Amino acid sequence: MVAQIIFLVITLAAIVLFTINLRKIIRNIRLGKSADRNDQPQKRLMTMLRVAFGQSKMVVRPIPAFLHFFVYIGFVIINIEVVEIMIDGIFGTHRVFHGLGGLYDFLIASFEILAFTVWAACIIFLIRRNVLKLKRFGGVEMTSWPKSDANYILITEILLMSAFLMMNAADHQLQVLGSTHYITAGAFPISQYLVNLLPSSESALVAVERGCWWFHIIGILAFLNYLPYSKHFHILFAFPNTYFSNLEPKGEFTNMASVTNEVKAMLDPSFVPTEAEAGKFGAKDATDLSWVNLMNAYTCTECGRCTSVCPANITGKLLSPRKIMMDTRDRITEIGKNIDQNGAEHQDGKSLLDDYITREEIWACTSCNACVEACPVNIDPLQIIMELRRFAVMEESQAPASINAMLGNIENNQAPWKYSPADRFNWAQED
Repeated sequence: MVAQIIFLVITLAAIVLFTINLRKIIRNIRLGKSADRNDQPQKRLMTMLRVAFGQSKMVVRPIPAFLHFFVYIGFVIINIEVVEIMIDGIFGTHRVFHGLGGLYDFLIASFEILAFTVWAACIIFLIRRNVLKLKRFGGVEMTSWPKSDANYILITEILLMSAFLMMNAADHQLQVLGSTHYITAGAFPISQYLVNLLPSSESALVAVERGCWWFHIIGILAFLNYLPYSKHFHILFAFPNTYFSNLEPKGEFTNMASVTNEVKAMLDPSFVPTEAEAGKFGAKDATDLSWVNLMNAYTCTECGRCTSVCPANITGKLLSPRKIMMDTRDRITEIGKNIDQNGAEHQDGKSLLDDYITREEIWACTSCNACVEACPVNIDPLQIIMELRRFAVMEESQAPASINAMLGNIENNQAPWKYSPADRFNWAQED
């Protein structure tokens, strides 16, 4: 009974803490501007199933896709076993689903095989990050914490899978010994080879089995509460993020309704504009972005695929699409903390533009959409960059000289070039 009470207290505390942190993140996302992403529900659902569940964009890089597949499948399927652990913990039972007979044996065997593949994949991922040191895992934005975050998660996964297999190995040996409470149930294709690592006495085996059981469940609950502070929050947010992703052609930019109305009124004096919120042109701070942009930021996996294909970054420019997303997440999180500590009206004098993202970064972008195409969970860094550019040009009238020259030429000559419209076809008359 004492163990059951301890289990309930730990579980409830973990769920409450996770709920509090999740609500804060959802609150932060809702600080963004409104955006209508409720159209075409069937197409959105198919996009989520294909990209998030099916991981269709991962296959561009076959090796990590293959490894990630096992981690993903293992995470989803092995957590079915957590249901049994929770029931056992609450009611003091042991392998409560053993009545399923042959199906139960099949499930436990499947869990073990998947646990081993997850363990092996995480080892390889650690080697890729820390021994091979792949280029896309580096960069100015990949400071000590982002690098450590990835390693912490991989090491945690390895420990959890090891505990699961050692728990099964001790359980299997206790079944062989006919120990009380350890009914004969399950098949153990992997953990049976770990028996020689275990002590021989029954009491020691029980201590190992119980220790690994507690480590496994507490580790899972700790992992759950670590997610809101980690890039691995994409485990949860990848699904809504892909559902609410942009379904329009990637080269199509949005127009501001207030500006569109002004242009139409100039071209057609009889035009009656619809109501449009004037507000601010573009975005200076994270709260000027849409809630979709902010959800993108919290979903970012920091995998570096976007930056690795960015032509500006490849040619030595300062821009890194991954940094854009990380800076946006850091800024909106900071705003949320300020609200918690000082109230909703508090202003800290900082902004996303200049304090987090420099103007050199936003003007290095070629708007080619390579980063958007590369992202495995349909994140759109380009939209944030364009909103920051809009603010710089339309609110501050600040832009590089080449941009100002182009805008002046469009205003005076109806083309980006400095030539008069009357001379536009002179080239056709040349011999």
